[in-house]
Amino acid sequence: MQLTDIPFGTTDWSKIEPTFHSGETGTALWRTCQFGTARVRMVEYSPGYLADHWCYKGHILLCLDGRLETELDDGRTFTLTAGMSYQVADNAEAHRSSTAIGARLFIVD
Repeated sequence: MQLTDIPFGTTDWSKIEPTFHSGETGTALWRTCQFGTARVRMVEYSPGYLADHWCYKGHILLCLDGRLETELDDGRTFTLTAGMSYQVADNAEAHRSSTAIGARLFIVD
């Protein structure tokens, strides 16, 4: 990823209007900013959230709070807790997320 043509700035995430996205179960609240070609999001998953799709988009994801379960389409599973991250390239390994207790994430894609 190359970040170009982005002047220095700060973001107060509490002032970004959220959008709601339903999962197979639970909901996701996204606060999204676009910086050039990079989409940056603060995402909150409700307790009991399960994604309604397999994702093929690449991400760098940092778990800020809670516990996130990520399943790959080959059957492997990974658990992130606060302070842990994962990274995956576009079209590399399909993945989907779930959480029993809720999670707050910072995602760059």
